[in-house]
Amino acid sequence: MPEPSPSETSPFRHQDYTDSRPRGPHYTLCPGAHPPIGSDAFAKRMDRVGACLDAAGVGAIYLVHGTFVGDDAAGVVGELARVFPKASRAARRAIRQIVDKLSGEVGNYSGPFAEIFEQSINSPDRPHIPVRRFHWSSENHHLGRADGAVRLIHELVRRKPPAGRRILLLGHSHAGNVFALMTNLLAGNRDAVEQFFKATEIYYSWPVVHCVDVPVWIRVRDMLRRWPTALAEVPLDMVTFGTPVRYGWSDNGYSRLLHFINHRPCEGLPEYRAAFPPRLDDVTKAAGGDYVQQFGIAGTNTMPSVFAWRTWLADHRLNSLLQKDLPPENRRSRFRAGTIVPDAGTTLLVDYGPVQGDVSQHLAGHAVYTSRQWLLFHAEEIARRFYALDAGDE
Repeated sequence: MPEPSPSETSPFRHQDYTDSRPRGPHYTLCPGAHPPIGSDAFAKRMDRVGACLDAAGVGAIYLVHGTFVGDDAAGVVGELARVFPKASRAARRAIRQIVDKLSGEVGNYSGPFAEIFEQSINSPDRPHIPVRRFHWSSENHHLGRADGAVRLIHELVRRKPPAGRRILLLGHSHAGNVFALMTNLLAGNRDAVEQFFKATEIYYSWPVVHCVDVPVWIRVRDMLRRWPTALAEVPLDMVTFGTPVRYGWSDNGYSRLLHFINHRPCEGLPEYRAAFPPRLDDVTKAAGGDYVQQFGIAGTNTMPSVFAWRTWLADHRLNSLLQKDLPPENRRSRFRAGTIVPDAGTTLLVDYGPVQGDVSQHLAGHAVYTSRQWLLFHAEEIARRFYALDAGDE
């Protein structure tokens, strides 16, 4: 008898860390040379990708950044928003501009990246496919990702594409775990919705007086209570890039799922495992691939500030919900398992080749995915595996 999928066991199942072969299919890739941006060959191939996306019914594309490059990585602006919402919005815009200027495309979906993507896949003779950047706080804990999931659901419902069109979501790093949480909320499981919003109620509503000071949470909660399959008529195709293995995915909350992981197999280990402990020199040169993806597993969260006591308490309760079936093993044993391939979806273990620059520029192999250098490769792989792009078109 086949093992049950995460959606068939319990809501918010956490993936186990084991050295056994992953349940999800995975493949190794070594991408060849691609024409540079600005060349005729690049324009021609991206136009074919755009035609393929249009034929498949893609109505919008979202780029979602990962941890620490959002507009409130420390959680300070979120606390400000409870009392001064207008001031907090201005603060978020200012922080976003600073992050974009400092990070560029290093682990961040920049504005120019989104513009190049959008311009290269659209043509006057086809319906326009917008490429939008979605920003979340980027806090490195359960509540931060949960808040991202709630706000992303609100965004997708608010800006639904025309009937018959689908949404393509691309998420870097822990944005993939934002997606995973979202699939559990959108799967039509009322019990999952109730458990989630009960565990986090202290975050968005004052205890005793029940005064709501994070209204988007109430809007999404009430919508999912009335309409559990709020986005069921809009297929959601999800792609993650360098997402650490954390939360389980609900099969009923997405249409298609694909993962890209920067990885070079280690001698003596199967291709689906990472070596532990790695050598410092290997990490600084990204010799084995993406070390942030390997390290960002359960037990590596940053706790919310004790001064944000409601956030801290909600995060603590979410931990009990999201990791309730995770064996109480120590962090070192989880790292030693070398689990990098999730059970859900299809995983591509990609050898992107030698990195350029120092560790601040490649982030231990974690920054490669958001560089425009690999835009064509990623776009074609997604179109091929999701929407049957003909390999002969390249």
